[in-house]
Amino acid sequence: MTPQSDEDEVWRQIVASFNDTAERDSADQPWPDSENLPAEPSRRVVKRSDEELLAEDEYGDGDAPGDGQENRDNREDPDDEGHYVPPPPPPLPKTDATTKIAWLGLFGGPAYLLLSAAFGWSLPGWVLFTAVAAFIGGFVALVVRMGDGPPSDSGWDDGAVV
Repeated sequence: MTPQSDEDEVWRQIVASFNDTAERDSADQPWPDSENLPAEPSRRVVKRSDEELLAEDEYGDGDAPGDGQENRDNREDPDDEGHYVPPPPPPLPKTDATTKIAWLGLFGGPAYLLLSAAFGWSLPGWVLFTAVAAFIGGFVALVVRMGDGPPSDSGWDDGAVV
């Protein structure tokens, strides 16, 4: 038998056993058997509060007075339990006029040139110069205002951890 025919036979076995299910022994698992999931997930029982039970007993079908649609919407849905709802983000910091103008020049100059090229507008030389100067000026202004030191409230160690 040639090495090529051995390889062909191995490939035929692989293809033939493609849809077969793997038979795993519990000794091959890197985790204990107690951590295996059951075939069918168990149902979770949610205990109703005493107030709901009293209202149901008192009014029969559970429709207590004032138990309108607004109260039904406020009840927790068992499917929504455990979802994380992040707090609202803090407001953006206030910027001064110089920073706003620098950002406007940085994005406005190239945006104007891009729109004029897309629409085929013919621009005089001074407009082209102004758009390029706004881009360069905005970039330089933002870099100069960026600062080269740590923030004043960062402390003596600069946050370094050994």
